[in-house]
Parts: sequence; C-alpha cells; structure tokens
Amino acid sequence: MKKNWTRFLVVALSVMMVFAMTACGGGSGDSGSSEGGDNVLHLGGTGPLTGPAALYGTAVKNGAQLAVDEINAANPDGVQLVWDMQDDEHDAEKAVNAYNKLVDDGMQIMIGSVTTAPCTAVAAEANANRTFALTPSASGPAVTEGNDNVFQLCFSDPNQGIASAEYIKQNYADKTVGVIYNNADNYSSGIFDKFKSEYEAGGKQLAAVEAFADDANADFTAQLNSMKNAGVDLIFLPIYYTPASNIMTQANKMGYNPTYFGVDGMDGILDLEGFDTSLAEGVLLLTPFTPYSDDENVQKFVKAYEDAFGETPIQFAADAYDCVYAVYDAFAKTGLGTDAGMDEICEAMIGVFTSADFSASGLTAEKMQWNAEGEVDKTPKVCMIQDGKYVEQ
Repeated sequence: MKKNWTRFLVVALSVMMVFAMTACGGGSGDSGSSEGGDNVLHLGGTGPLTGPAALYGTAVKNGAQLAVDEINAANPDGVQLVWDMQDDEHDAEKAVNAYNKLVDDGMQIMIGSVTTAPCTAVAAEANANRTFALTPSASGPAVTEGNDNVFQLCFSDPNQGIASAEYIKQNYADKTVGVIYNNADNYSSGIFDKFKSEYEAGGKQLAAVEAFADDANADFTAQLNSMKNAGVDLIFLPIYYTPASNIMTQANKMGYNPTYFGVDGMDGILDLEGFDTSLAEGVLLLTPFTPYSDDENVQKFVKAYEDAFGETPIQFAADAYDCVYAVYDAFAKTGLGTDAGMDEICEAMIGVFTSADFSASGLTAEKMQWNAEGEVDKTPKVCMIQDGKYVEQ
C-alpha cells in the first residue's frame, strides 16, 4: 500500500492527542472532536449500535472516528471534521428517522448506512434530499440502484457471490457444495442468487439449498440434516455472523463438521460473545481486510485502533476508516468550502467520485475507483481462520 498517505504524516504528539480525544470510544452521538470554528465539515451515519448486528455498527463508528481524529490532529488544510453516528438498530424505519435527525443537525456528507436494508431505505431519502453518501458496508444492489448520489466502498452483493463461486470452483472442485441462506434478507438472497448462477455455470450443481427467514432463527436442525443427508462437505453461508455461529454450534453437536465459506457478513464471528471460536477454525471468508496482515499501514491502523478502543478491528472498521479518507480527499478536490450547502456538495462529490482521475487507496484496497452506478472496483481476498486469526489464502 502507499506509504505517503496524509493519515500517516501525523506526528507522535498528534497521535497522543487522538488517543486522548477518543478515550474509550465515546458515545453514540456527535464525536465532539471539533465543535468550534467556521471551517467544519459535518459527517453523519446510521448503523446498529445495539441489537444482534451491533458489532458492525460499533466497528464502523470507531473506524470512522479514528480517521476523523487523525485528520483533525494533522489539520493539513484547516478543515475540521465532526462525526455523528446514530443507532438505527438494523431497522429501516429507525434508520430513516436517524437520517432525518442527522440532516436537522447539519450533516453535509453521509458515511453509511451500515447494513443493506436500512441503507436502502435511507438512500431513497438521501437521493430526494441530495445528500452525498458513501456506505462502508451496505452491499445490496438496491442501495445504489436509481440513486446517483449513493456509492459503496464495499463489494456489491453480486460481486461477492460471483467471486465466492469462482474461488470455490477453482480451489475446492472436489467438494460437494450446499448453501444455507436467509431468503427474507436482500443481502443474503442477493449474494446467493449470483453465487448459484455462477457456480452452476458449466454444469456443476449445488447438492442442497436451504433457506431461513430471520437472522434471529435459533434452530437449524432441518437445514443441517438436509446438508448432511446430501453429502455436503462445504457449506456456503452468505449470512451474518449470528446465524452462522448457531449453524456451526448445532452442526458440531450433530457430529457434522463440513467446511464453511462465508462472505463479509461473517466478519466479527470471533468476537461474538458466548461463541466457541474453536468451531470457526478452518472457516473461509471473502474479505478485503485482515488485521493480521504484515502490511505496515494495516499494522499502524490496528495498533491505533486497539489503543483507542481496546479491541482488534474487523473489516467494517477498516471500511469506515477508508470511507472517511476517501470522502475527505474527494471533498478537497471539489474546491468547495465547508459553508457549502448539502445539495451543492452532493453534486460536486458525484462529479469527483465518477471522474477517471479520482482514486482512493486505503486499508482495504489500493486505487479504488467508482463507476456511475456507485460500485467500487477493488480486488477481493479470501482468508481462512487459523488459530483464531485471519490468514490470507
């Protein structure tokens, strides 16, 4: 990765200031890291800070906060950032309410929302209001569809499905493959649809496909028996970490131990309270970031994050960190002042993000670029969980 990022020009004294400001991560609202002065750019976002998907929202909140505090401490051009993260509980209606509060409070650019269904609902409001939004992790195609103002830093669901199928066919051709997915969730079903079409292209067949309709589902006996009876020895799980942990736990109790392959929603499973992480040994997942990389910039980020928040960052934290820097760099290229209106900023940011001359390098990829549909061009990575760490394959 590039060694000359603005973020890593911060001197030791500034880093000490960052840690003092972040303390233990602060509250769920306005960061308060830059309340005064006229040269202030207001960033806002919504995400699950409570509930079963809270690991994602908290990671985004903290990753963005770290980037904001680094930029404010370095103060390269006098612009100061304010970051306000509101809890949407992974609920679309609450996300819209939270978005409206952010607008009322002066938000100028949005980082988020975090998860697909809330982000889809918010995207429609943001499009009507002309708010520029860059989501770190809402990967569903409906997030950007018809919304020229909404961009994704994460892989889209279709791309995750295609990349996963290609990897499994190339590297696990001898495995009998099945899928368990959430057919009531746009994220899960969107990935599954593309995975199935790509995997079965050329004549291969999935041995078993089973669905469930709620991430709070606690009993996967029927789905697992179907997999076991079909001889499935690799289960593709395009789902979030909570149901995935239940599947692994129940499969183990049945004496059934297939290989599991997940996508970005699996990230965070090692931090799930009450889960026996030994059951995740050998799990494969598609992710653009691993905190165990020996890359210098990744290790600087991981150390700063652990010092500030007392835990190892997951992919969602790195995505949010990259979002803030991408937005900050793009805003500088617009030539606008921080007194510009939300709609004026939106149009200018769209122009920058869709320009062939603009790219963003960060923790999750180098030279990321965006098309007019809001999709990012970046290379996926596959990691395996080994000895409680993500090891790039």
